Amino acid sequence: MEQIRFADACDERQFRDMSLLHALGWRTAYQDSIPADFMAREITDSRWTPVFRQNHEVGVYHGLLLYDGEQPLCCATYGPARVDQSAGDTVCSFSSPDLAAWGELVSLYGHPDHWGQGYGSMVMEEVLRRLRAAGYPGCFLYVLRENDRARRFYEKHGFVWDGHSLEVPLTPDTVLTDLRYCKKL
Repeated sequence: MEQIRFADACDERQFRDMSLLHALGWRTAYQDSIPADFMAREITDSRWTPVFRQNHEVGVYHGLLLYDGEQPLCCATYGPARVDQSAGDTVCSFSSPDLAAWGELVSLYGHPDHWGQGYGSMVMEEVLRRLRAAGYPGCFLYVLRENDRARRFYEKHGFVWDGHSLEVPLTPDTVLTDLRYCKKL
């Protein structure tokens, strides 16, 4: 019997669970788009743990996890729009001053073994509910053009590409493109 529950990321185990879900998602979704040596070097299970810890300490971006018992199924990071964020712990800079009043879904990753089972939709709906309750007029996100599966998922949830894109230079030979998708709440 499933024991599905939400948890707000607030401790080391949850930060590690979120980082693991991110890494598994990246390695699965982008295995044909990103060089294996970059993936092995940069996309480690613990890569994002310090980011989630800092997000919690600062209190601006929130982590949300969905568990089945103790098994992490899906997670998201959300909060106010990143306006003029320079590259640091991310591989590119983000700048969305035109949507400064909006909420942003910074990330959403599910465990690849559970893709297509509705867990991502559960997390998405909860994030949108929380952003709406916080008074944001809309939500936007960035998704790599190369991730057809994720783009279809976001479109199913009412997000539309607004024509804005930015380059994501991973290596000298690998430049991907992030597309900005928007939805009014």
